[in-house]
Formats: sequence, structure tokens, C-alpha cells
Amino acid sequence: MKLITMKTYNQVFVYFICLVSAMGGLLFGYDWVVIGGAKPFYEIYFHIAGNEGMQALAMSIALLGCLLGATAAGALADKYGRKKLLIASALVFFLSSWATGASSTMTSFILARLVGGMAIGLAADLSPMYIAEVAPTQIRGKLVTLNQLTIVLGILGAQIVNMLLADPVPADATPADILQSWNGQMGWRWMFWAVCVPSGAFFLLSLLIPESPRWLAAKQRMEQAQKVLTTIGGKEYAAAELESYRKSSSSEGHGGKGALSLLFSSKMRNVLIIGIVVAMFQQWSGTNVIFNYAQEIFQAAGYGISDVLMNIVVTGIANLVFTFVAIYTVDRLGRKTLMLIGSIGLAGIYTLLGLSYFFHFTGFVMIVFVVLAIGFYAMSLGPVTWVLLSEIFPNRVRGVAMAVCTAALWIASFLLTYTFPFLNSGLGTGGTFLLYAVICSLGFVFVLRRIPETKGKSLEELEKELVK
Repeated sequence: MKLITMKTYNQVFVYFICLVSAMGGLLFGYDWVVIGGAKPFYEIYFHIAGNEGMQALAMSIALLGCLLGATAAGALADKYGRKKLLIASALVFFLSSWATGASSTMTSFILARLVGGMAIGLAADLSPMYIAEVAPTQIRGKLVTLNQLTIVLGILGAQIVNMLLADPVPADATPADILQSWNGQMGWRWMFWAVCVPSGAFFLLSLLIPESPRWLAAKQRMEQAQKVLTTIGGKEYAAAELESYRKSSSSEGHGGKGALSLLFSSKMRNVLIIGIVVAMFQQWSGTNVIFNYAQEIFQAAGYGISDVLMNIVVTGIANLVFTFVAIYTVDRLGRKTLMLIGSIGLAGIYTLLGLSYFFHFTGFVMIVFVVLAIGFYAMSLGPVTWVLLSEIFPNRVRGVAMAVCTAALWIASFLLTYTFPFLNSGLGTGGTFLLYAVICSLGFVFVLRRIPETKGKSLEELEKELVK
């Protein structure tokens, strides 16, 4: 098959549809982190400060929603298409964000977060899948990494919004003072309401993108698939891609098995194990607790609430900068190399960070270690996980496979987020980061032994290599 080059594909069209799809990542990143900035204030408003169980539930309930959304995403996307589900996720997210900010009881807050999580689960599953299915092979890694870039922009956006909306908190402020302040009454609400703007834009722009050509081809809607592919790369490219789709489909020969039963068949065992472990490792690498529990982590390093909000923005900027490193290197160094660098780098940084907490280091050195940890994650495990998951599965099972792996990711994320308050209380912040160091070391070994390099290979070539 003739490879498409930068001179032959429609760059404006390709980048537009990929960036629109990647806006799901923007909402994902914002929602993931906004709660960390709102946390010191809504906990006092709902009178759950000091209640570890309720604190953990409030922080992690959206992740259960993500699990539900991701679980449903595969079957729904395979039945109704990628585009319709992206539109639905944007609309649900808009409504749930407004409802979260308008909550007057803990019950309504938790329900709104749960529903919002379902929208995130849909978007997190569908955005990288859609991009991988429309992207030319030679730039697929870069384009799928755009999804991680928008996640990072969402994270940074939430951190900046939180900092701008929150009034300075005096060092001697009591919970009663905070409750009666702008922060305690309205500030945390506007932190959630602010995301209604990008979610509304995502909804409107999703109406303009085409359906995935691979999904159209799988539904035997070849004329529509050819039209999209022609717009991407011209008639010759469209003909070559459609022929590749046909060969891949005709070689499957699974006697009418459904996608789910095929995914769990013996021939898919290797690729499914890789997908699930990579998805769970991205979360259990531990970096995301820095965003969710920045208050506890930085306060343990000697910072007050107002300083914490500024430090969080610093971590967001580092996250953004190192994501550009991933975009630049993912199609050059390759996916496996970046995963190895990230896992061993995090293991080392977490070891230093854990020891620093044990020896009661405070101040600037702690910010340096946290920024380095985020840097290693942002250039490796964060973006590359989504690239790998969108690449390694055959077309026929990609929807349900992404759903299974994304569900595993959200289970791991829920466990990570829910257990941190208890681990932090039992092992201390230092012991918790040393535990994450061990997990990253084990992840390094798995990546080294089991994960193949996928750069420069078409999705159909990867199918032949991985499914045996």
C-alpha cells in the first residue's frame, strides 16, 4: 500500500477533525483536575472535611462513572458510530458540569459527578479511537498524541481557572471563615461551571466532523467511507485504504463470532493482556494522585492552600511542556522506547520523592521532584498509552477492545484515587510514593518483555503481527 506523505494529505481537514475529536480529552483533563482545586472548599461546604470515606467517595465517584461510560462505549460506538457518541458525550458533560456546580446537597453533587464521569468515559474511549481510525499511518502517533495534549490543556485550564477564581486564603482562616467566604459559597461552583464553555463548543464542532471511515467500511457503507478517505488523501489513497480494509476483513474468518467473544478468544489473548496491563499501569504509575490530591501532597511539603494553588499551576505547565516532547518524539523514538524511559524515570523520581518525605524535606526541592515526575509521565505513559490502545487491536474488535481496556484503566484509576487517602494515612506520603516506585519498576520489566514497537506500521500490519 502506498504510504501517504505530508505533501499529499489534506492537512487542514485531518488536523481539524482530529482536534475536534480530541476536545473530548480537553473535557476529560479539566474534569479530572478541577475537583482538586475545589476540594478544600466543597468539603467544608458539605461538612465532610476530616471524613476520609466521604472525601474519597467525592473524589473518586466520577471515576466509577468513567468506568460505566467506557464499558458502554465499545458496544455503542460499534452500533451507532464514533461521531454520534462523541456528540452525546459533549452534551452530557455540559449538563452534568452545570448540575455539579448547582448542587446544594452531597447526594446531588455525587450524582452529578457520576453522570459527568460517564461522559468522560465515553470521550476518553472514543477520541483516541476516532483519531487512530482517520489518521494517516505516518503521523498516527502524533495525531493520537494530540488527544493527550488536549487532556493536558484541560488540566492546565482547570488549574488556572481554580487559581483565578479562588480568593487568597489567610493562613489563620478557620473552616467557618472559609465556609462564609466567596470560596466556600460560590468559588467552587464556578470552577465546575467554567467547563460548560468548552463542552458546548465540543458539541457544536462534533456536528461538523465525518464518521470514521473504518467504521463505515465495517458497516459496508463503502461509498461514504471512500468519500471521507478521498477528502483525507485523494482517490488513490482512498482506494488503497479500502482495499486494505477488505483484506483485513476477509482474512478474519471467525464464523460469525461477535466482537466480544472474538476479543476474548485464544488468538486475541496476547494483545488483550498487553492492552489491559498498559491501561492499568498508566494509572498505577501514581502520577495522577499528584493532580487529584495536590492539596495533601504540597501541604505535607510545607505549603499553605494559596501556595498550593500556584504550585498546581506550575505542575500543569510542566505537564504541557513535556507533552510537546512526546508529540515530537512518539513517531521518531517510538512508543516502546518512550514507555521504557517513562517507567524507569518515574521509579527513580518516586524513590527520591519518598525518601525526601521520610527525611522531612520541604520547600522548593519538593516542587522540583514533583515536576520531574510529571515530566516523565507527560512524555511517556500519559500519551503513549492512548496511542498503543488505539493501535494494537484489529478493526473488527477495536470498539469493544478499547472499551474493555479503558474500563480497566478507570478501575485502576478509581482504586488509585480511592486508596490514596488511606495509604497516605497508613504509610505516610513517603511510603506511598515508594510503593508507586515499585509498581513503576515492575511496569518497566513488562514493557521491556511484552510490548512491541508499533511506529510506522499500518493498523492492518499490526493486526497481522499481534493476532496469531
